[in-house]
Amino acid sequence: MTKKFRPITAGQRHLVLNSTEELTRGLGSARRATPAPEKSLLVKKAITGGRNHHGHITCRHKGSGHKRAYRLVDFKRDKENVPATVVSVEYDPNRSAYIALLNYADGEKRYIIAPQGLKRGDSVLAGDEAPFDVGCCMKVKSMPLGSVIHNIELVPGRGGKLVRSAGLSAQLMAKSAGYVTLKMPSGEIRMVNESCKATFGVISNPEWNLRSEGKAGRMRWRGVRPTVRGTAMNPVDHPHGGGEGKHNGYIPQTPWAQYTKGFKTRSKSKTSKWIVKDRRK
Repeated sequence: MTKKFRPITAGQRHLVLNSTEELTRGLGSARRATPAPEKSLLVKKAITGGRNHHGHITCRHKGSGHKRAYRLVDFKRDKENVPATVVSVEYDPNRSAYIALLNYADGEKRYIIAPQGLKRGDSVLAGDEAPFDVGCCMKVKSMPLGSVIHNIELVPGRGGKLVRSAGLSAQLMAKSAGYVTLKMPSGEIRMVNESCKATFGVISNPEWNLRSEGKAGRMRWRGVRPTVRGTAMNPVDHPHGGGEGKHNGYIPQTPWAQYTKGFKTRSKSKTSKWIVKDRRK
């Protein structure tokens, strides 16, 4: 459920924010409704402004923004057969999904990506003996067909790489010859090793893509700088630049003349062996 604001100010006229009902409330101080992040799982995150070690811009439209600390998220879920209790579901400024703080029976604390429906007090478990409940993790070969999963490994033991954004999930379609077939959120159907791990459930915060920031200032808080259209530039600056008046007779390109519609940029060193059906077909 999204939240639309009454236009008391100009910046609120088009402001639409996603609901925060999934977040844990009432554990913070009087000034803070939501709990403070776990200090032992925070590390410093530098603001690069899109620059590399030479000071050259390698990623445009980045800069400034509010200071953030990085939350160490457990994508491997390698603490097996140790029950854990959900302490809180928290906001993470570094990703679209919410994160859940787990308190293991041996006293260790870890963050995981929070699936939808997971709440404070729930119990989760990792390992092939785990129940088929939301937030539990196991190898895909032990999961029943039709399972809705996320945080999927590509190589066993390296941690989840696929399906980690807000509202996403994949479906387990088939098992054969040491591999399982998954239907990805993009529509692609691919195979992964049956020893790879995944987590049950749909990722939290599904309405994240419905946000409308309402004003340019909110985007600057997020560290996003203005984007200038190529047609507004000069010919020396962009392939779309120049010309008399407005025109649209060009093939869409990047400033470095790489085609942006239909042109495949996948590395030739990568194999398509495990892709059963391409997302474009």
